[in-house]
Amino acid sequence: MNMQPFIGISGCLTGSAVRFDGGHKRAAFVMDRLGRWVSFRPICPEMAMGLPVPRPALRLVQTTAGDIHMRFSHAPHEDVTGKMADFCEGYLSGLGELSGFIVCAKSPSCGMERVRLYDEKGNPGRKEGVGVFTAALMEKYPWLPVEEDGRLHDPVLRENFVERVFALHELNTLRKNGLTRRVMLDFHSRYKLQLLAHHQAGYREIGPFVASLHEWEDLEAFFDLYRDKLMAILKKPALRKNHTNVLMHIQGYFRKQLTTRQRGELRETILNYHAGLLPILAPMTLLKHYLAEYPDGYLSMQNYFDPYPPGLALRLAVN
Repeated sequence: MNMQPFIGISGCLTGSAVRFDGGHKRAAFVMDRLGRWVSFRPICPEMAMGLPVPRPALRLVQTTAGDIHMRFSHAPHEDVTGKMADFCEGYLSGLGELSGFIVCAKSPSCGMERVRLYDEKGNPGRKEGVGVFTAALMEKYPWLPVEEDGRLHDPVLRENFVERVFALHELNTLRKNGLTRRVMLDFHSRYKLQLLAHHQAGYREIGPFVASLHEWEDLEAFFDLYRDKLMAILKKPALRKNHTNVLMHIQGYFRKQLTTRQRGELRETILNYHAGLLPILAPMTLLKHYLAEYPDGYLSMQNYFDPYPPGLALRLAVN
């Protein structure tokens, strides 16, 4: 059994020559680093709906009525919107096991945002479109982590995406292995500090919902709603201020065990992280060291310390 998360990906990002011009857009981080820890499910929607390589370029056309259509740039009256919609309907119905999707930026099929729109006369307009395939994907699976290759160059967005992928993978695994109330409660308990780092208001809102679990007869229905809430909270990037609050909170667990010098060193490291002088790896390493020296059951189970494989090395940057 493959225990790695399954991630969908635009085929051109894997290095496959499937773009309209016969080229590719291989994403180095995705393939060389992330690829060690996940299993990819590549797809080129344009090829999958029957177009060849090479092929005429496609574009998004906004009609005078406001509708978005996918048409060939050289033949603006040749519309393939319906063909793409038919492909999406069939393909997307079988993606329940996915834990994320990486799409190709600016593509009229796969772009997640800022895709150029054209008018019916071929004049370029604003960059306000979403690729037809990606729009359908996000509508059908609103909880699914979806990110563009270009945005993954941003260290904050990169870590946020990877973190969500592994959280959803764990949730999917829980469901596959059989849901129980204890399993759901244990999962949420392990994610408390992680949620707090992402969004304090969301953390406070989801707590009472989880506390009402005993009132739910249908665990599947509870799971679906919990997944939506959890993934919405994790989608908000964990900012430096929130991380600092969580790190200070964890520091309090060791106030009786640490010497005055050790407490001062730890506090200074956290404050230097807050000031942007150190990566979060610095205070995290100290806290994990003290946790090994002075075990605490609650802290030891927190997913916050390792929300994804440490080998991805996403906490080295000062961002």
